[in-house]
Amino acid sequence: MKYSSGVLSVLPLFYVGWADSVLSPSEMQIIRKHIQKMDFLSPEDKILLISWTDQKKQPNEETYKSWLEEIRKYAEKQEGQTRKSLADLGLQLAKESSQQKDGKIWDSPKVKSAVEKLEAALGVDNELSKVVFYSSLSPETSVEIETYSAFDTAKMQSILDGKWAPLKNKVKKLLQDPLFAVPVEMRDKDELRALILKQTIGLADQGYGAYAYPKEYGGTGEPAGTVAIFEALGMGNISLLIKYGVQFGLWGGAVYQLGTAYHHKTYLTPTGTGELLGCFAMTETGHGSNVRDLETITTYDHAKKELIVHSPTYTAGKEYIGNALHSQYASVFTQLIVDGVNHGIHAVIVRLRDENHNLLPGIKVEDCGYKMGLNGVDNGRIWFDNVRVPLKNLLNKYGGINDNGEYQSSIKKDSKRFFTMLGALVGGRVSIAAASNTIAKKSLDIAIKYALKRRQFNSTGGEKETLILDYPTHHKRLFPLLAKSYALTFALENLRNKYGDNYGSSDQREVEALAAGLKSYASWHATSTIQECREACGGKGYLAENEFTDLKGDSDIFTTFEGDNTVLLQLVAKSLLTEFKQEFNDGGYTAIARYALRRVSARMTQLNPFNTRNTNSEHILSRDFQDSALKYREEKLFFTLSDRMRNFIKKKLSGDEIFLRVQTHMIALAKAHVEYYIYQAFATHIDSMEEGPERKAMETMLSTFALDAIYADNGWFLENEFISGDKSKAIRKVLNKLYRTIRPMAGDLVKSFGIPESLRKAQIATGESIYA
Repeated sequence: MKYSSGVLSVLPLFYVGWADSVLSPSEMQIIRKHIQKMDFLSPEDKILLISWTDQKKQPNEETYKSWLEEIRKYAEKQEGQTRKSLADLGLQLAKESSQQKDGKIWDSPKVKSAVEKLEAALGVDNELSKVVFYSSLSPETSVEIETYSAFDTAKMQSILDGKWAPLKNKVKKLLQDPLFAVPVEMRDKDELRALILKQTIGLADQGYGAYAYPKEYGGTGEPAGTVAIFEALGMGNISLLIKYGVQFGLWGGAVYQLGTAYHHKTYLTPTGTGELLGCFAMTETGHGSNVRDLETITTYDHAKKELIVHSPTYTAGKEYIGNALHSQYASVFTQLIVDGVNHGIHAVIVRLRDENHNLLPGIKVEDCGYKMGLNGVDNGRIWFDNVRVPLKNLLNKYGGINDNGEYQSSIKKDSKRFFTMLGALVGGRVSIAAASNTIAKKSLDIAIKYALKRRQFNSTGGEKETLILDYPTHHKRLFPLLAKSYALTFALENLRNKYGDNYGSSDQREVEALAAGLKSYASWHATSTIQECREACGGKGYLAENEFTDLKGDSDIFTTFEGDNTVLLQLVAKSLLTEFKQEFNDGGYTAIARYALRRVSARMTQLNPFNTRNTNSEHILSRDFQDSALKYREEKLFFTLSDRMRNFIKKKLSGDEIFLRVQTHMIALAKAHVEYYIYQAFATHIDSMEEGPERKAMETMLSTFALDAIYADNGWFLENEFISGDKSKAIRKVLNKLYRTIRPMAGDLVKSFGIPESLRKAQIATGESIYA
């Protein structure tokens, strides 16, 4: 493509500005402002250049290549000469391409000053330009790569980030833009909420709001990508993370997953751009996690073809609704009553406010006020007093009302329809699980970096005091948590992939159970990791400037929203029992025989005296032992739970009474199942890696995760005679040896999380330490 001289004058700046495929909001504003002031550009030049600053319409690969070709035509003539700055390079390009009559324009001090000001404002990397544009520069000198004693952290980060690494990197770069800065001292909720709303719109402007939606509504059709965005946002302010999730995931997700074509066309595009703000009104004061028995009722008036949404009691009020103060609309979960018959929970779109943001008649909204954290999220309570909305506002993918005023659904059984609807909304749990691990990683990054600088007491007799990371107590506190975050990374990657593959499916049972288990495990991991890391940083960890204050306050809610963790683990156990029941129903006597054989073989192979007492470290570090231990625990808990339930059934106990009798047993089974799943996901990923230092480090983390899980539950393993007392001691000794192996590479292990320096604001983990 042929470009004008004016366009060529700033083309190198555009190329390097787009080098990482991200132009942040501040960069876009800077470029547009400077371009408008450049009177040597024609109106056509300005229109073209400004069009190249739109993040949602970023230049395609063909355009990007054409820029590079134009720049290199000139740059290659400069071999052996001094490399020029981007401004000089652009001006020389313009001069050579222009007609003789206007060539002198590009020597003008005024023009040069304008281009140089744009270069300075963008802060672009001239060193990068020398590598990219001047082809004679040798590979050896073009990029300087540090050498690490254990492994390459850049390669390790690439492994951890997986297929979504480019998208995560874009989000991380974006978060470093001034628009997304949140001052530590900003504590006023109204001020913070206004800033977080502005930042949420900023994410929408980058195309991230609509990312999961179909292309015709401004998205990419990649729901797994939205989870990757959410995961990366966990490195920044968590109020923004949640606001993003509520607006585009919960509200937008309900419209897309539970609505039909009319709802998609009406609401999705403005939702994705942030022009229409919505909230997800499910939880109620009186019912919490018990969605099936919500009190809000919606009665159909066939004469007027309207739905009447009503909160019959105070406890029917929608509680803790994110975006409640900013929203114009709500997706309200309610009992749907048609012709006197209750058809169970459905979702109805209700408008809350008019164009001037005034509440509409019948709507009452109260601010939840200050919370333990997340004060940038406008949580509120909502009540409805016989609010009428058109019938078309019913999200009717799984159940609707026909022209004759009759309820109809392709899913005849109420319970199946209910669980199908809830399963369609599983994305929230998937996203919270991913973000939880990011927050745990950030906490570990801070604590370990501080421990590599802070010295305390002289335990070696040398001149300096001892680094606190050299103390075995510090190893025991932090390294198992570090291994757990590594292990969770790959289990969560599996979950993200399954969620993306099943998005829009009416059968989400596998994803729902896995999301429930991993959300519980990951959010509990985040909570315990933040606390341990805070304590490991002593009094310094208590200062707001070192981030644990906000990390703890903002993420603590993760253990109870999107489903209380203990309740979710019951869902996991019920899912396992349902699969077991189905196996019996399908297999008859063969399945029963197979079940009995599995029990006998498990006891014969795992409980022989040699395995029980084998204290050899090679055996303890082997995959065979670790896998069999975690697998045996899950299967034994499963078998004993099913036996207990069968015995209670024989005694004719009611279903509710049986559930109460075995509730804690179900939780133990679910935890064992999740932990074994995480181990398998991690081991499978390691097996796919090539040999090298990265794989060796991963093997160390896998063994640390597995043995820590076994030793943490050694009471159960001892009670069930899977290990002896001597073997329990041996496992502890092997763990201490693994910690000593991790110690030299601990800094590199957290560096591989890829947390940018500017997003790790903790003073104790940045720059030069006064303690070193």
